[in-house]
Amino acid sequence: MKSPGHPGWRREVEREFWREIRKGLLPREAAEAVGVSQPMGSRWFRHGGGMPAVDLAPLSGRYLSFAEREEIAILTAKGAGVREIARQLRRAPSTICRELRRNAATRGGKLDYRASVAQWKADLIARRPKTAKLVENERLREYVQERLAGQVRRPDGTPVPGPTVVWKGLNKPHRRARRWAQGWSPEQIAHRLRVEFPDDESMRISHEAIYQSLYVQSRGALKRELVACLRTGRALRLPRQRSRRQAWAHVTPEVLISERPAEAEDRAVPGHWEGDLLIGLERSAIGTLVERSTRFTMLVHLPREEGFGVIAPAKNGPPLGGYGAMAMKNALAATITTLPEQLRRSLTWDRGKEMSAHAKFRVETGLPVYFADPHSPWQRGTNENTNGLLRQYFPKGTNLSRWSAEEIEAVAHTLNNRPARRSDGRHPPKLSTNIYTRYNRFVLRRFVEPGGRSGRFRIGTRRRRRDTSSRGRPHTAGCSASPADDRASRTSVRGPGLHRVKPSCRLVRNSRRRPRRRRITGGGFCAGR
Repeated sequence: MKSPGHPGWRREVEREFWREIRKGLLPREAAEAVGVSQPMGSRWFRHGGGMPAVDLAPLSGRYLSFAEREEIAILTAKGAGVREIARQLRRAPSTICRELRRNAATRGGKLDYRASVAQWKADLIARRPKTAKLVENERLREYVQERLAGQVRRPDGTPVPGPTVVWKGLNKPHRRARRWAQGWSPEQIAHRLRVEFPDDESMRISHEAIYQSLYVQSRGALKRELVACLRTGRALRLPRQRSRRQAWAHVTPEVLISERPAEAEDRAVPGHWEGDLLIGLERSAIGTLVERSTRFTMLVHLPREEGFGVIAPAKNGPPLGGYGAMAMKNALAATITTLPEQLRRSLTWDRGKEMSAHAKFRVETGLPVYFADPHSPWQRGTNENTNGLLRQYFPKGTNLSRWSAEEIEAVAHTLNNRPARRSDGRHPPKLSTNIYTRYNRFVLRRFVEPGGRSGRFRIGTRRRRRDTSSRGRPHTAGCSASPADDRASRTSVRGPGLHRVKPSCRLVRNSRRRPRRRRITGGGFCAGR
C-alpha cells in the first residue's frame, strides 16, 4: 500500500461535518463545530456537490474505532502483548493481531503501529466503489440527458435554440437569460420510465440516483453543467434545514416587538414610530418614519454612495445603493435627532437588513429599535398605510434617487397637511414638543350625564370610565353621545386633554333602552380622547 503522506481527516470527523450540514448549518459553521478549518469544510461541501460522500449512519461495533486504535498504539508502545491488549479492549485476540499486521506503518522499514495511519488504511480498505447505473447503461443515460437538457421544439418538431448561456459553475443568474431545455425534474423522469418501459427492468432509476449523478462528480455519469437545466438551477445541493434558517441574524430576542413598551399599543403617548423603506429601480430607496399617535410622517433621503455606477457590483462588496446598514444608520440618526428627546421613545421596523446596525443607532440616538414578526405587516399598519399614500408620489418601477432632500421634504409636508380621515375631515394633529398637547381633536365620543344632587358629571367609555369630580375617582356608566353633540359642546382646551363642556341638551343613548332626551344643567370638564 502506498504511503499516505500527511494523513487526512478521519471519516468520523467528515461524518460529523455532514451531520452538522444536515442540521442546516453553513459549511464554515459546520467546520467550526467539528474542529476543522473553514477552507477544509468548504472544500468538502463543494467537492461533494452539497451531498455527503460517506455513509452518515454510525459504525457498528464490529469495526475498530479511532479511540480503540489509539489505545492499541499506546499499549503496543508500552510492550503489551496481543492478548493483554485484547483483554483490556474486550476484543478477540485475532482482531488485534490482524489490526497490527494489516494497518501498521511500513514507511520506516519496520512495522510501527500509529493510530492515524491505521485509521487511514482502514478507511481505504473499507471503500467499496460501485459503478453508477447511468455509467453502465448507456441507453438509460441518454434517455435521462434528453429529458433534462433536450432542445425545445415547435409542434412540428423544429428545434428552437433559445438564448446562448455559458454555465460558470454558479447558481442560476439573477434576472438574466437561462438555458432553454426540456427541464424535466428527476422525479418526472423516474416515473415516466415505468410508463414507457413497463417490461424493461434495466430502464429503472430513482430520482435520488439522478440527483447524485448530477451533483457528485466522482460518479462520472452526468455532466455537472446539466444542473442548470433543473428548475432551481443550484450549482450545489442544499439540505432542507438550510431553507428553514432565519435570515434575520440581526434580530435578537431582546428587540422583538413583544418587548416594546405597552404604552405604544394604545397610541396614547406620542413618540413611538414605525419605519420602512420605499424601494425603487436601480437600488434606490427612500426611508419613511410615521408616528403612531399623530400619524406625523418624516421621509429620510438616501443618496447614492460615491462610486455607484462606476465600481462594478461584487458579491459581499460595499453597498453603494445608499441604504446599506451604516448608510441607513447615519441617515436615520440625522433625521430622528431633529426631534426632542420626549418624542423619541421607540422605533418599530420590519426585518430588513438595512437596520443591521440598530445597536449602534440606539447608542447614538437613544432610540430603541424593535422588529416586527416575520410576515406580519399588520403590526406596522400605520406605516404600511402611509407607504401606500406615498406611492402616489413615488410609484413602483421608478428611480427614487432622482429626488432631492428638499423635494422629499415637500412631499412629507403635503402629506402631513392633508385632512385626516379619522378626524372627520379636520387637519391631522400636529406634532408638538409638549407630549400632552393635542390639537384639532374633537371632544371624544363619551357620554356626559348629571352625577346626582351634587351637580357633578359622570364620564365614561366602554373601556375606561372616569369621574371628573375634584377627587378624580373613577366611576362607571354605560352609554355614549353622538359626535355631532360632542362637537357642539366643545370650546377650548384646559389642561392636559381637558375640554370645557357647556350646559346643553344632548341625546343620551343606552345599549338596551330607547333614546331619550335628558337635560344637563351646570358645567364641567371631560377628559380628552
